[in-house]
Amino acid sequence: MFGRSSVLAKGSLLRNFSSSSSSGVLKIGDILRQTRTFSNDDVCQYSKLSHDVNPLHFDSESARAAGFEDRLVHGLLVASLFPWIISSHFSGAIYVSQSLHFRSPVYVGDEIVGEVKAISIKQSKKRYIKTINKVLQEWRASCS
Repeated sequence: MFGRSSVLAKGSLLRNFSSSSSSGVLKIGDILRQTRTFSNDDVCQYSKLSHDVNPLHFDSESARAAGFEDRLVHGLLVASLFPWIISSHFSGAIYVSQSLHFRSPVYVGDEIVGEVKAISIKQSKKRYIKTINKVLQEWRASCS
């Protein structure tokens, strides 16, 4: 059986995106998606950079004792999916802000789908200011 749950959502502001045409690039309601599976190596590399060595990310027993199914992916590592989605579609975009609400855990090896949706677009001089909503969904297979 496949499960789907929303694990992360909120809005952000994307500023200073340059394009010759706002309507031909991104329209209100457009959705960009990216699927990602975070590996043990991803978690280890992120830990080295962030100096976050919380045992919830490295020790299954510690994670279970805290009420989780297994080891967790760092929340900000998961959140890094959103600016990556934006920058892969809009070269030169400046990602100004982001608010996060971690609603469900993401475990090492989970396949997740990040989505960004344009909810407003305003032109300011030669720039386009976009506000987007982000949603991260988890797709997990389980045996019944």
